[in-house]
Amino acid sequence: AELMMRAYAEAARAGRLDHFYLFHLGYPEISARYNGIGNFARITEVANRATNALPNSGNSAAFKEFAWRFTNLVAQAQVALGMVPTYELLLRDITDIEPLYIQYAEYMLGKMGPPNWESKVLRVQEAVARGGKDFPIPRALQDRTPRLIAIVHVLKELQLPEPVLQGLSTAVRYERSFFEKIVASLGPFLEKLTTGAVGKLISPDYFDVTDKRPIFDWMQVIRQGGIVYCGLDALSDPVVASAVGNTMLADLVSVGGKLYKTGLDPHHPEGKIILPTVDCHFDEVNELIGPEFVPMVNKMGG
Repeated sequence: AELMMRAYAEAARAGRLDHFYLFHLGYPEISARYNGIGNFARITEVANRATNALPNSGNSAAFKEFAWRFTNLVAQAQVALGMVPTYELLLRDITDIEPLYIQYAEYMLGKMGPPNWESKVLRVQEAVARGGKDFPIPRALQDRTPRLIAIVHVLKELQLPEPVLQGLSTAVRYERSFFEKIVASLGPFLEKLTTGAVGKLISPDYFDVTDKRPIFDWMQVIRQGGIVYCGLDALSDPVVASAVGNTMLADLVSVGGKLYKTGLDPHHPEGKIILPTVDCHFDEVNELIGPEFVPMVNKMGG
């Protein structure tokens, strides 16, 4: 707490409070907000950061790989539909894939499907709603809505060459109980990250105009020459602290990779790559160290 107050006091003394961001999981009411999975250079980073903290030894390795693949599909669909991925949105769509699947399938059918795709879907939907022997429903889809069953049927017929849609269709065709077993490790972990006041810090609602707490990201801070103090409250909740800290570092490595390639100003008139100097102080780093920390200190000296 003393270091936090000192950082604030020194920023005030230097006349740089406009560029000072205080992020602290223990004081959510005065903390800035930060979405660790909303900024990425490659879409796969969302799944990497969301599943990094899952156990990956022994039998858990296969579950982690499946959770990664599924999270990656969900994140790609969300981004294609114009959403910014957050832990809250991931949890919502992983727990109940149906609304996202229908929305994404309709979006892709509108882009790539034949002009009469809507009438085809409606025809099948009516047949499903009527029941009877003229349209047998596969066992895995029996507890799904007629709209979803119709879309799965039409997509199977059309065979659109779109990998995310094909992946989501496969996921939807799994039996629900089997599917729940597979994402059993990911669901509780995401719930820890989205519960209570802390959840609103790391899954910020970008459209809530009543929340005056600023949202920051690393690129914006580096461009401003900003100052960030992060407190993770590891004594109270080591799991959330470790996950948030690890995500922050993974995000910083990603930004470092981007800066290393294009510099601060990709459109520099002389084509120069201008690299900023970033000073980091890590304390109790054993709580957050992950596979991305070593390349950060090793390769980002430039």
